[in-house]
Amino acid sequence: MDLQNYGFMPEMISIDGQSIPARITAVHKERYELVCEYGETYARLKTKEYYNGTEEFPTTGDFVQINYIPNGDSQIIRTLPRRTFFSRRDPTPGRGEQAVAANFDYVFILQSLNHNFNEKRLERYLTLAWQSGAIPVIVLTKADLTEDYEVYLKAAEGFAPGVDIYAVSSKNGFGMDGLSKYIQPGKTVVFLGSSGVGKSSLVNAFAGEEIMSVSAIREEDSRGRHTTTYRQLIMLKSGAMVIDTPGMRELGMWDVSTGIHSAFGDVEEYLGKCRFSDCRHQSEPGCAIQEAIANGDLSPERWESYCRLKSEAKFSDDKTAYLRQKQQWHKSLAKQIRAKKKDGSRRKFF
Repeated sequence: MDLQNYGFMPEMISIDGQSIPARITAVHKERYELVCEYGETYARLKTKEYYNGTEEFPTTGDFVQINYIPNGDSQIIRTLPRRTFFSRRDPTPGRGEQAVAANFDYVFILQSLNHNFNEKRLERYLTLAWQSGAIPVIVLTKADLTEDYEVYLKAAEGFAPGVDIYAVSSKNGFGMDGLSKYIQPGKTVVFLGSSGVGKSSLVNAFAGEEIMSVSAIREEDSRGRHTTTYRQLIMLKSGAMVIDTPGMRELGMWDVSTGIHSAFGDVEEYLGKCRFSDCRHQSEPGCAIQEAIANGDLSPERWESYCRLKSEAKFSDDKTAYLRQKQQWHKSLAKQIRAKKKDGSRRKFF
């Protein structure tokens, strides 16, 4: 098998005569499914290299270096440098960062045109997509369920300037031609979206055959069961690759400084333009943020989303500092309230 068809470039690795390159196609707890020059195989991490903290634990899409074992599980000895990388805060408390996918060219952010469409969730996915280093593409699925998909397109365009947005239907083929420029040989696309948005149906449409099972959704809330139960890289007949991910009920921020800057460029253009350098953007005179909101140039919801994601990212970076800052803010607020009450009492007295 030619690994270059999977996006591998020889300059990624210096062959030492013993190990060979491979690409992770699925992760099953402590066992990895991968492809190499000998075809499809399985492998486990070499304990010494990975559990002493010197190597990044691999995830789906990673290129790795392995000691190939023909009649058993091979050994993964090194994770090769990543071009792009997508991670989130692990939903399990105390576990930190959770790797999702690596080495992809595009991020398809999927939402369906029914009860699933949610601007706040799209902002969150878009921030993480920009942070990954790949190119985000918003794909609004199940366009056959609405007569006016343009409303959703305009809503998405409002907070995703410069991002390609498509309304498609895997059921009748509407809009699918617009996505063909991304589904090219050697290119990898990662699908992100909650359960029920039609990720599996879209993979089947690109494949031209039923390669993934599709589950029905509940009509009352448009939710579905997780058809995909683990992240997997799928090679299509076209030579393009898709990394399908399970629907994520929770998408916590983790190291998204670059992503927030890209996703909220319309907000950050006002930062640094306030009269006072230490402006908190609340009620201070000459606040550029509040002025933009008052003029209608910036929506309060957009500013709220920016502040919420910044706070969440700060919590991930330094939980102790975040909690300390939050405590100080509450103390300051309580002090202001007491001062106002005291001032009101004085006015009544005089």
